Order: sequence, then structure tokens, then C-alpha cells
Amino acid sequence: MTVYQILNESNLCDYYAIDQTPGVSRKHHIKRNYDFLNDSDLKHKLIDFTNGEKTTITFEIPQMHCSSCIWILENLYKLDDGIVSSKVNFLQKKIYLQFLENKTSLRKIVELLDSIGYEPQLNLDEKNEEKSKSEYKKLYYKIGVAGFCFGNIMLLSFPEYLSVSLSEQENLKHLFAYINIVLALPVFFFSSSDYFISAWKGLKKKIVNIDVPIALGISVLFLRSLVEIIFLHGAGYLDSLSGLIFFLLAGKLFQNKTYDTLNFERNYKSYFPIAVTIRKDCRETTIPVEKLAVGNRLIIRNNELIPADAVLIKGEANIDYGFVTGESIPVHLKNGEMIYAGGKQIGSAVEVETVKDVSQSYLTQLWNNKAFHEERESRITSLANTISKHFTFAVTAIAVAAGLYWLPNYNTAFNAFTAVLIIACPCALALSTPFTLGNALRIFGRNKFYLKNTHAIEKLASVEMIVFDKTGTITENGAAHVQFVGSDLSHEDKMLIKSAARNSSHPLSRAVFNFLDTVEIKNPDYYDEQTGGGIHAVIENRDVKIGSAGFVGHNRSNSGNNLTTQVYVSIDNDFKGFFSITNKYRQGLEDVISGLERDYELALLSGDNEGEKEKLKKYFAQNNELYFRQSPHDKLKFVQEHQRLGKKIMMIGDGLNDAGALKQSDIGISISDDTNNFSPACDGILDSVSFHRIKDFIAFSRTSKKIIIASFILSFIYNLIGLNFAFQGLLSPLIAAILMPISSISVVLFTTAATNIIAKQRGLI
Repeated sequence: MTVYQILNESNLCDYYAIDQTPGVSRKHHIKRNYDFLNDSDLKHKLIDFTNGEKTTITFEIPQMHCSSCIWILENLYKLDDGIVSSKVNFLQKKIYLQFLENKTSLRKIVELLDSIGYEPQLNLDEKNEEKSKSEYKKLYYKIGVAGFCFGNIMLLSFPEYLSVSLSEQENLKHLFAYINIVLALPVFFFSSSDYFISAWKGLKKKIVNIDVPIALGISVLFLRSLVEIIFLHGAGYLDSLSGLIFFLLAGKLFQNKTYDTLNFERNYKSYFPIAVTIRKDCRETTIPVEKLAVGNRLIIRNNELIPADAVLIKGEANIDYGFVTGESIPVHLKNGEMIYAGGKQIGSAVEVETVKDVSQSYLTQLWNNKAFHEERESRITSLANTISKHFTFAVTAIAVAAGLYWLPNYNTAFNAFTAVLIIACPCALALSTPFTLGNALRIFGRNKFYLKNTHAIEKLASVEMIVFDKTGTITENGAAHVQFVGSDLSHEDKMLIKSAARNSSHPLSRAVFNFLDTVEIKNPDYYDEQTGGGIHAVIENRDVKIGSAGFVGHNRSNSGNNLTTQVYVSIDNDFKGFFSITNKYRQGLEDVISGLERDYELALLSGDNEGEKEKLKKYFAQNNELYFRQSPHDKLKFVQEHQRLGKKIMMIGDGLNDAGALKQSDIGISISDDTNNFSPACDGILDSVSFHRIKDFIAFSRTSKKIIIASFILSFIYNLIGLNFAFQGLLSPLIAAILMPISSISVVLFTTAATNIIAKQRGLI
């Protein structure tokens, strides 16, 4: 009644049209006291993000179980106008909520969820230790009941098995048969209940799922046995029924255990192989993000991501929470204020101290945010779904045909009908794709190539053209040779230049910063970095510009013949000269380019000048396109134009000046070196140490698709053979129940083993 009143007041009674018994029963609902959620310290432990106006939080909802649950949870904004949005992750039973602080509160939302039957599980353990797998408990009970009854029914049926004559004890034979009915009741109503519930829910939604023929086979077996025992005074098939359900459940448990063993879920260490800059022993150094601990002092430069909740210690923070809220208006923060994970610093470098560990689920959620990536359904997944959809209808038709074919031989007709329903299962089709691609993701991860999801593997396999950025992509960061050309720089000039360069994460800025190693630094009063242009900073009332010739206002006619990359400098509008930077190209670049250009079109897009063009021609063939002085817009336009020609494009960049092109391309890969750059626009992150393996990764993604097709064929062959024997009445329902889970497990093992073997042959394992 409580639920109905709330829904009726908000005109949400369509909820009852979706499911007659949604959620959990509220018959004996006890109103809980949630006053503790008013505590601000506790609230900060629970929430993911807040800017004082808009707050984001993730709840775990164990009661979530069907489509009506999803419907009501994603319409919470109609029940509370303070809720901006609510998104459900059904598989993880989580809901991501965003609400307005001035209209509602955390306590009110939790009370609302509790009142409609979805009490959130408030986990205050920040370590998030692995929970015990209680979901197996009920399955163990059902297997135990089915096994106990199966054994006893077989024991009472021994006279039938051994053809022992009980003519003088006919009443004893009937007694055994009726005892078998009593033993079969808990097996039918309890142990097999999941199959009937799943089939019924599917039929109510006008969906014929795989549990429909299984439920039909179990029902026919049970009813046929009742009729034979009660009216025909026979022995029935209750031993086969209990054995069938026992082996189905045992197979289900074995499948679940197998899937848990072959679990390909990845944590933030796999998704984000980024490094963070920390202050340690009065100097700056970098460490892997997984080694980041509470209390570390981080240096966050312009456009770098905040990897964990932290407090601002030094500097002027302008945090862009666009990755979190979708709104790119920077939030100005003062010393001592909280900065939430996922924010991006805009402006000069700041120093922060972490107060929470790196959040696995939160950073992963940001990267998979649909606002930054348009997800397209995989063609392989679509094919599997289509086949599975029609498979059940085909199997049911074959089962009916088998039953009719063997009439009036009722015993053979019955065996053929039920065996066909049980043995044929499209589960193998549904499992081959996620297990093949999931294992491929794991293998890529071991080789420091981190793709966002399995769909990216199929997109990688279809690549026809590869576009490279130059600086930071095909060049090594921190390995460039730098020299200054121009008037002598005073100590103060060097201090101003280094202080400005220190705030940027661009590879050329890092090269200049490292070149001026022994000079002290000052915090800028003003800082602005223009993508593709340069840095403008005001330090101790001195105006500093570092970047392209046009950006600093210099005519480059006197320096344009240099065969190097130039970074120009002006102080107080007085041109000082330029840093001549000779980049060191990544190890194996020549082999990478020569290996790729045999099978793919290649192009290079660089925002730098043409100083290194002649050197690059040694790596790229004449038919490859090399473009320089490319703005971010130019790179984006290049990708769009070639896509209009029907090309499938992979863009490889560093995520700084090429975020638009990365997002526009069919698959965008961001190179990770020793900076905390992160772009949700990319489909994958490639650690620079694995740059030389690009061709191997593409080839392996194509092989993965072939393995999936092979597993489809294997599954079809298995089902054709099984159906052939079942149609002829040569398989009992009991044997079919044993073979059904074996088919699924065999396909899973085939796909996993095949990907591992081929990966080993290619040196990926």
C-alpha cells in the first residue's frame, strides 16, 4: 500500500503493468531511522562528488531483479524533483544518482528508496573487501534437495531397474511409486523453480527465452509420470525427472564456478596505466597510479586529472568537472578545499594531498560514460542475439515434430520430445563472444594495451587506415636533445621560462622544463595554455610566452630552415630566441611503420613545424600523408573527410591536441608515458613500452573474431549431432541433462584455450 500510494500520487502506476510483483514485499515494512545520514563527515565518505549544488552517489541495490525494477529506479526523478538523474547497472545491481542539494538530501533519497522496497546497502568499509558469494547458497540448497530425492527415488526404483517381479506384493510396488511422487514434489516445486520463474517472466514480456523449453520438458516429464503412476499403475519417470534437475543444477553451478575462474573483469590498474607526479624529499618524481596512497602530495599540471579525492595545499585551482557532471565550467577552489576525483585542473600547476584511495569503480565509470563515447552494438553480438532469439522456436518445433514422428510409440515419442528440448541450448552461442573477447582484453592488458570494452576489439579488427600524432606519440618523452638558440638568457629569464613550462604537461614543455634542471621555480600569477599554440604566463609581473612563432609574435623567416622542432620564447614581448628540440623517436618505430604500411594506409598529423619532415620521410613511404602545423580542428577535419570516403580509421595520439580526432575516429588510442593525461574520448590506452606491438594487437583482434566464428560452428555441429540422436529417441532426458552444460563449458574452454594458444604463439603471453 505504501508503494502504491507513492506511485499513484506521482502518476507512476504503469509500474504495475510491467510486473505484478516487483521488488520485495512491503507487507511487514519497518520504517528505519536514517538520521545518521545527516552527519556531514559520514556523508562525505559515501558520496562520489559534490560541488555544493549537485551531488553524485552510487548505491548498491541487492533487491534489483527485473525490468520493472530498472524502470522504477530510472524514474526516481518523478518521485523526488531534487533527483537530476538515476542510471542503473543491472548486472552489478548498482544505481548512480545525481541530485540537487537545495531540493533534496541524501537522507530523503535513502528513505525514498527504502519506502518503495529498494533499501540501499550502505557500505562504509572503504577497503571494499570481497564479499562472500551468498548467491551460491540457495543454489547449493536446491542441488542438495534434488540430489537427496534423486538418490532415494533411484533406491526405491531398483525393483523396476532389475525387473524384479512383485506380483505377489503389488501393493508394495504402488506404495514405492507414491513415495517417489512425494519425494519428487520438492524437486519439482523448489529445485526447478528458477527455470519456471524465468520462463514465466519471459513469456509475460512476450520473450521466449531458453528456459521455456527446459520448463516445458520438466513439466511434461512430471505430468506424464503422475498420469502413469496414478491412472496406469506404472512406475513413471520420476527418477529421470529428479536426475534431470539435479544434473541441470550441478551443471549450472559448474558453469558459474568456471566463469568465476575465468573472470576477465579489470580494475582501475588495468584501465589507467597513468603515472602521477608526487613531491618526495623536496623534489618531484613520478609513480604508478596503483602505488598512490592517502597522504601523498601530488603535482597536478594543466589538463591533468585528479585521480583521487584530495585537499588543495598550494596554488590556484580551477577544476573542470566536465567528466563528472557534463558541465565544463571550472570551479575555483582555495587552499584547504576538497577536490574530487575526476576533476581536471585548468591553469597553473597545483599541489594537493590525497585523502582517499584511488576509486576503482568511479574512474572506470567516468571512462565508460556514454556522454564521451557513442557505443555501437557489435556485429558479432548482434548475430549471436539474433540466432539465440530464433533458436528456441526452432528447438520447440523440432521437439514437437520428434514427438509426432514416433507416435503411437508413446515411450519413444516422449523420450525424443523431452530429450530434444533439454539437449539443444544456445547458451554456447551467447557465451563464446564475451569469453573470447574478455580473454583477449586480459591478454592485451598483460601487454600494457588497455581497451575500454570488448566492442573496441571488433573495431580494432576492422581498421583500414592508421593516423599518428607526432610529439609524444611517435617520439619519446624525456629523451629529446634540447639547445637554446638566440640571445643569452639571464638567470631570471631561465627562472621565468622554467616556471611557465612547469605548469604544462605537453611533451615539448616537459623537454624545456627538464633542460633548465638546476633553476628554481615560481608560481605564476596568471597562466593560460592554448591548445596547439603555447603558454602565456605572468610571473612576478613579467609577461612570458612560450610556443609557436605566431603565438609569441615572431617572424620565423630567420629560423625556419632548422631541421628540428622549435619552441619560441618572448619575455615582456621581447623575442629571446627558441629552443631547438631534436626528438628521439620511439624504439622500433621504423619496424612498426614498415610492418603497418604493407596492410594499412598511414598518415601523420603534427601540430609542430616542418623541421623534422625530412627525417620522418625515412620512416614513412612516399605514398603516406605527412601534415604539419595541424590544429586540433585540422586533425578532426582530416579524420572526418577520410571517414566520408568509407575508411575505418584508428587514431593514435597523446590526448592533448588530438582529443577531437580520437573521439571521431572509429577507434582512438591514447599513448601513456609518464604524465597523468586522461581523455574519456579514447577507446584504449597504450603504454609507450608496447608501442612496437601495435601490428600484433591488430592481428590478434582479427584472430579473436575468427575464433568466435569457429566457436559458433562448433556449437552448431554439437547441436546438430545431439538433436539427431535425440530425434531418433536414442537419448534419454537424463543423458541430455548431463550433455547440455557440457556443451556450454566446452565452448568456453575452447575459446579461452584457443586465444591463449594463439597469443602464446605470437609472444603475447
